Formats: sequence, C-alpha cells, structure tokens
Amino acid sequence: MVGTALAVGLDRHGYEIAAVASRSRSSALRLAATASLPEDRICQNPQQVANKADFVFITTPDDAISVVVEEIRWRSGQCVAHCSGADSLDILGPARKLGAQVGSFHPLQTFASISRAVERLAGSTFALEAEGELLENLKGMAAALKGRWIKLEAGDKAAYHVAAVMSSNYLVTLIKMSADLWQSFGISPEQATQSLMPLLKGTLSNIEDLGLPDALTGPIARGDIGTVQIHLDTLKTLAPGMVAAYCEIGLQTVPIAVAKGRINARQAGELEKLLRQKIRSGIRGNAYAYNVKE
Repeated sequence: MVGTALAVGLDRHGYEIAAVASRSRSSALRLAATASLPEDRICQNPQQVANKADFVFITTPDDAISVVVEEIRWRSGQCVAHCSGADSLDILGPARKLGAQVGSFHPLQTFASISRAVERLAGSTFALEAEGELLENLKGMAAALKGRWIKLEAGDKAAYHVAAVMSSNYLVTLIKMSADLWQSFGISPEQATQSLMPLLKGTLSNIEDLGLPDALTGPIARGDIGTVQIHLDTLKTLAPGMVAAYCEIGLQTVPIAVAKGRINARQAGELEKLLRQKIRSGIRGNAYAYNVKE
C-alpha cells in the first residue's frame, strides 16, 4: 500500500511514474489503476523498472528489500530509496557498490487501506536518510506530498521505529484489550469499540491541543490509589493476563502525572509501590479469562 500511495501522491504533484512492478501482475494492475497509469508501464520484474527509471522506490515488505536490491543491476548515478522505517541504508549496499545513490523515505503513517493511505500522506512526517542531492530531492518529495520531514542517521532508525510501533500498532492492541473486557458485562467487541472511539478521539485531541503532560487524565493523574487497586483486583479476576501490562504502563504513567503537577512525590511513591508489588507477585496469565454474562 505504501508503494501505491506514493505513486498516486507523487503523480498528482508532477512526478512522472515511469514504471511499476509487483510480486503479482494482479497487484501491479491494481496499483496502475489506482494511480491511473497505462498498462504499458507495468513491468514483469524489478529489473525492468530499474532499466526505465532514474529514481526507484523499493516498497516491498522489509524482509524482501535485500532480495530485490541484490537481484537488480543498478547503474551509476541512479537513485534508489527504500521505505522501511526500521532498516538503515546498509541494506542498499549492493546498489551503492554499483554507483547508485541510496536513501530511505519512510512515511510515518498507518496504511490499513489504499484509499486511506493516499488521503493520509498529506500532513504526515517523512523520515529521511540520505545525503547531498538525493536528500534534497527527498525533502522536495515530502513537501510536494504536503508533509513534514525529519532527517535520521543510521543509528536512529531502530528507536524511531519502536516509537512508531508503540504509538500506532500497540494502540490497536490496547483498544482490543479494552473491548475484550466489555465482554464481562455482555457487550460485544464491535459495540465496545464503537463506544470507546469517542473517548479515544477525545484523548488524541487533548494530546494535539494540550500536549504532554497536560493531556493526561484518569486515576493516576489524580493520585487515586484506591481506584488503581480496584482495577488490579478486577483484572486479577477477569483477565489476569492483563495485570502485568496494566502495571507496566501505569509505572510509565506516574512520571507524566508528576510532570503535570497533579500528584506529589508521596502519592507517586505509593502508586509505584503498588504497581511494582503486583508485578513481583507474578499475577499474570498466558491468556485472558473473561466472566462473560450469558
């Protein structure tokens, strides 16, 4: 989807898409159709794309990047960029050895569907790793897509990608855990998710408008240790596998509450003591258990 989104976005902003290729012709046809490209620009393999294009984006899954790079006969002066958020430029070493300029161009965005992927490029931040003329070209592409950019070094990529996974992918996991708990009082995961969405959107709006730490609300922000204890007792009964996650996230939340100025050192210490005790006590499970009402 990243490849399709970039092809559509760049084509709309004056960049000519010379050729495309994919693992199957059907997926290449979908890309071409979405980007309104003629079928004669669909190539049978990546080498044919590299033969036609001066600038090549590799938008495969991360594990396939090295395979694609190694099988292409790159030419001197050609530009090649991958779109991995985790891999550094080292993975493009075979292209660099043949004289190509190498870089990375990672949109910090979630791509769950093609239509939304295209829409969400505008306003996104693009993580760039490159030097010289290629870096300037990538900055220009980010600007053309109405996005912002940051420049990363090779040693920055892992931390950058961990942060992206925690704030996006694991957010889905947290909502799934929350929706699962609603089954204990007879609400389906689908209805629970719909009910939680306004709360989630309100939280995101607070983060955008107020920033950190002021966006934090809830029992830890108030120093409400009694409510935290109730939560822990409830999870022990309904979903012991969630207790450790609740405690670990809670421990990370306490310093945010302190920074907001809503709790003092004594309250912070009491909260941390309670959460650490529960972690040490080993109240956890390998699977969730729910008392679902019939």
